[in-house]
Parts: sequence; structure tokens; C-alpha cells
Amino acid sequence: MKKSLSIFSALMLALPIAALAQGTLKIGTVDMQKAFKDYNKTKEAEVKINDAKNAAKKEYDDRAEAYKKALDEINNLNKQLESPALSADKKTGMAKDRDDKIANIKSMEREISDFRQTRERQLQEQLMRVREGIVKEITDVVREKVKAKSLDFVFDKSGISINGVPLVLYAPENIDFTSEIIDTLNRPGRPTASSRKTTTGSSVTPAAARPVKP
Repeated sequence: MKKSLSIFSALMLALPIAALAQGTLKIGTVDMQKAFKDYNKTKEAEVKINDAKNAAKKEYDDRAEAYKKALDEINNLNKQLESPALSADKKTGMAKDRDDKIANIKSMEREISDFRQTRERQLQEQLMRVREGIVKEITDVVREKVKAKSLDFVFDKSGISINGVPLVLYAPENIDFTSEIIDTLNRPGRPTASSRKTTTGSSVTPAAARPVKP
């Protein structure tokens, strides 16, 4: 039984190899990582993400500075309360003021912690949405090129296997069309899937091999 399975597996592997040797398969390669990096929209998105990060950091720093000032006020009141020159009434009033500030600063601690966690989650979600959108745009362009070139398979040159080995160990340069993808993506006035959907009511979804995401 095992021998039969081995023979069957060998035959299945031999089929695409034989077809390739006969020139019946058309194969192309794309460096998805390079396409992602060199796409103008990626650079614009990075600027927006960095602006959002800087705005969140500024807001966090402002909250942290307010917290530090409130903590300094509490420490100052504690020092004053240690003075033996204070009257009982004065000490009682200052102690109440200090306790109110302690309650307030605890609330500030929770707010700062919630703010940090919320902003980090929002930024991560924003980054993922932008990344997925850009990858989809690149993939759509790849599929259009695949259809135009009548390719049977497309491999991502930047893809890495689970063993940490490049998925494409070797491929001739003349089958790589990464530069065409980048030129198409960065072409001024190029209609995207979203714009086509807005104008026609449906997006174009050409069939093609699916490259690995960067």
C-alpha cells in the first residue's frame, strides 16, 4: 500500500514538472515585499500612521505630565502635614485636600492606562486595515497582469517557508514582472477597486494565481 502511494505521489509530482519541461506552463514571479514598499500609497499611509502615533504620544505625554504635577502636589502636602507648627484645624483641612487629590490621582492612573491600551489597539487596527487594503490592491493588479499574460502560476519571490527558507530558491529574471506591478500601481489617475466600485457599482475581480502576502 505504501509503495502504491509512493508511486502515485511521484506521478503527481512528475505531471507539473513534465508539463513545465514541455513548455505548457507559464510561470511568473513577483516580489510582493518590494511592490508593497515601493507603492506610493504605502509611503503615504506610513506618514499618516506616524502622524497618528505622534498625536497619541503627545496626548499621553500631556496626561503623564498632569499626573506628575498632581503627584508633586500630594507629596508637598504630605511634607506640610509633618510640620508641628500646623494647627489641628489647618492640618485637618490639608489632610482632606490631600485625600481628595489622592482619589483624583488614582482616577488619573486608570484613565492613563485605559488611554494607552485603547490608543495602541486603535493604531494597530488602523495599521492592519491599511496594510490589508494595500495588499489587496497589489494583489488585484497582479491578477490583472496574470490574466493579460495568461500565466498559470505566480510565485512571491519574497515569501519565506515555515522552515525559514525562501519559497523561490531560483527563477530566471525574465519571468519576474515586479517592476510592471509597481509602475501600474504608481500610475497617475489609476482607477482602484474602490473607485471602480463607486462608479460602476461593482469591483473587477479577475482570476489569477494568488501570491503570498508580504
